[in-house]
Amino acid sequence: MKPLLLFVVLFFHFPAFIASQGDIIDELCAQFRSANSKDIASNFSSSVDLIIIDEEDVYSKAQAEQILRSFFSKYTPIKSTIIHRLNTNPNFRYGALSLITKNGSFRVSITLKKNGSAFFITELKIETEK
Repeated sequence: MKPLLLFVVLFFHFPAFIASQGDIIDELCAQFRSANSKDIASNFSSSVDLIIIDEEDVYSKAQAEQILRSFFSKYTPIKSTIIHRLNTNPNFRYGALSLITKNGSFRVSITLKKNGSAFFITELKIETEK
């Protein structure tokens, strides 16, 4: 009886654990939809490879937040949806979003790497949608 109980407990808790691992992409999608640069930046690593439209450089967390805030002031989001998600590697996450703004549509690519027990954005790319 005990092995069966253990199996049932693990069976119902394991999917919740897997789902919580993928939630960072869902959270980021919602933060992009609401143009919340502060919450997005809370997920940045100490330095971020930031590519916005045709400007690319490596920035500190604070600089990247300011640049993202500036982007949102020019391009107010209307809708954000997840196009693709990669969460099979325990140390790596990737998400591609479609971001529709008042002034155009963009593809947002987010690369996250695990540091300790949390994932941090190491690369953020915002390109005009083709």
